[in-house]
Amino acid sequence: MAMMTPPMVYIVDDDPDIRDSLSWLLKTVGLKTATFASAADFIHGFTGQGPACLVLDIRMPGASGLDLLEELIACGVRLPVLFITAYADVPMAVRAMKSGAVEFLEKPCNGQLLLEKVQRALKSDAERIARESSLDHVRARLERLTGKEREVLEMIRQGRPNKEIAARLDVTPRAVELRRASLMRKLGVRSLPDLLRLTIGHETALDGQA
Repeated sequence: MAMMTPPMVYIVDDDPDIRDSLSWLLKTVGLKTATFASAADFIHGFTGQGPACLVLDIRMPGASGLDLLEELIACGVRLPVLFITAYADVPMAVRAMKSGAVEFLEKPCNGQLLLEKVQRALKSDAERIARESSLDHVRARLERLTGKEREVLEMIRQGRPNKEIAARLDVTPRAVELRRASLMRKLGVRSLPDLLRLTIGHETALDGQA
């Protein structure tokens, strides 16, 4: 099994002292960091690989932290964001949370608290990546099914026995058995409960993403 890329913490702040101090703090617990002085620098340097989170200053020259978050969302980038700012206000915090920020911390923030929030964000992102990888794997297996196998699969999920499926599709029960065996082999399952868990779980996960 391929190893997951080590987690990365991206730090975006126009204050070099803040960038250095945050990077040093995170490295003391073994986390990798990458620092950027502006939203534009981050856009150019962001790799999007592996679990990650973004520690983001909300007020910066040029594009603000909120502007950056909204641009990432518009581009389909799902990344946990922890906003930090020395000039917090309620409307700004509300906008940040509505835009998808996971935390909103005021400077100077408690180091231990920040570490806990970052670790939580990285764990959440790693879990998201694992779920999406599992979904992609199941989706790839489902795409291997033929149209006739999909018909049989749908009727199996409706609880219909082989004889009824055969009658509805105007084929022999043997043909249904062969299609059933083929689709189960392609999906990598050996029993009806496994088949139902795989396909229903896949649909449930997709609904959760919607």
